[in-house]
This record gives sequence, C-alpha cells and structure tokens, in this order.
Amino acid sequence: MTVIVEQAELTALFERLPGLVSADGDLVRRGALCNAELEAGIGDAMYYLRVAAGRVAVLERQPRLVRPWQFAIRGSAEAWRKFWAPVPDPGWHDLSALTKRGAVSLEGDITAYMTHLQFFKDMFALPRRLVSARR
Repeated sequence: MTVIVEQAELTALFERLPGLVSADGDLVRRGALCNAELEAGIGDAMYYLRVAAGRVAVLERQPRLVRPWQFAIRGSAEAWRKFWAPVPDPGWHDLSALTKRGAVSLEGDITAYMTHLQFFKDMFALPRRLVSARR
C-alpha cells in the first residue's frame, strides 16, 4: 500500500510541473530556445512532455510508447523520491548523478537534453520546492 501512495504522491508532484516552470521566470528565460518532445517515467507512470520556448506546453500521462519522442528519462519511484527530497543526499541531488548511479536512464537522441542540460536539470528539480513547502 505504501508504494501505491508514494507513486500517487510522486505523480501528483510531477503533474504540477507546467505551473512550476511558468512561475520561474529565470528558468523560462534559460530555456527560451529549448523545444523538445520527451517521455518521462516517474516510477510506473509514463508522461509525454512537449517543451516549447522554455515552457511545458504539454504534459500528458500515457500508457507506454503512445507518442514519439526525441529522448526519454525514466527512473524508479525511489529515485524520484530521493531526488525530490528538500536536501537530497549526495549522489541523489542531480540528474547526472542519478544516471551515473543507474537510478535514472536516458534514452534516445539526447542532443536537445545535452544542449539545454541546465534547463532540464533545473526543470526536473522543481518539484523539490513543493516537498520543501510541505515541511
């Protein structure tokens, strides 16, 4: 039962991403030239995202492999929970650290991801703010 509750909480955090991005003017400016289609796996939940000019234009929960994407980033519920901790432990603080330790996988054509690396790192870390605000 805990895993289901945890999964529901993680997806609820992630689904607030478009508003979090739009509210962060610095992040939107940093991603102004970023346009990408990607898939994000948050535990068992799969999402299609379209980023347009630094904003999350589309975020839709989907069954596996419904829409084409340029790259995908997928991690277990545990990986995202640790990453979104208010102050993550060493090795859980950054997307690059998560991929290095094998907790998150990056697939596909990662050109857009690497071109706008800091934008994506900061965007995926935004749910941390919601967790910090709850405490």
